[in-house]
Amino acid sequence: MSKIKLIASDIDGTLIKDSTPDLYPEMVTAIRRLMSQGILFCAASGRQYQSIRNVFREVGEDIAYIAENGAQIRYKEEDICIIPMKREDVEGIVSLLRQYYDTCDIVVSTPNGSLVESRNQEFIDLLTYGYHNQFQLVKDVLEEDACIIKIAIYRKNSIRELGEGTLIPIWKDRVKVCMAGEEWVDFMDASVDKGNALKYIQNYFHITKEETMAFGDNNNDIGMMKAAGKSYAVASARDEVKEAAGNICPAYSEKGVYQIVKELLAE
Repeated sequence: MSKIKLIASDIDGTLIKDSTPDLYPEMVTAIRRLMSQGILFCAASGRQYQSIRNVFREVGEDIAYIAENGAQIRYKEEDICIIPMKREDVEGIVSLLRQYYDTCDIVVSTPNGSLVESRNQEFIDLLTYGYHNQFQLVKDVLEEDACIIKIAIYRKNSIRELGEGTLIPIWKDRVKVCMAGEEWVDFMDASVDKGNALKYIQNYFHITKEETMAFGDNNNDIGMMKAAGKSYAVASARDEVKEAAGNICPAYSEKGVYQIVKELLAE
């Protein structure tokens, strides 16, 4: 197999526990060692860039970032790709999601942070202290003059029944819509996918599929599994992700990504 030059990893449920803000020290050290050997690490998540940047604050601008499932790609503190949503899709999705405000909350993402209508303090605390998101509380997200790149709806504990039973079927033929963990459903432009974003980075840095390794656990990681020459689903991953991946590694609770990276560094 070709020498690995690019490693992309999902965050929540793959690298660390969902909605937590910190990366464990061994992985920080491993990423630094990868960089010293000329291997680019890419953090790939449905999270906003500011939240991902906080998780990887100790390695900062030395890595690449796939944010918002691929709607935003950053390197060296600059956006190298932004994919906005169509205005008519934004309006239709927000109108639909507002029907579930009794049990759900929504976040509208821009390249510079998020817009939030919710005044649910528990949800606001999750964004603030769990994800370390940068966001603005607004009266009406549709009245804001903003480039919208993702809409996400959250339900504590699980949104899977609503997501897979209602929201995804309604919108799957118009936009990219997927489960992003157990508690979130994400909506982006139809062209947005972590796999497409990984291909963009491969082209940008002149790295081949065979020189790429990827890790994931949820449906929004399947494209990334297919775009990498060597891919791993963590042991706790969804079955369909395991089927798309070429290999299985231990769960985040056992630091599975680190175990594989450590083996690579030892070669």
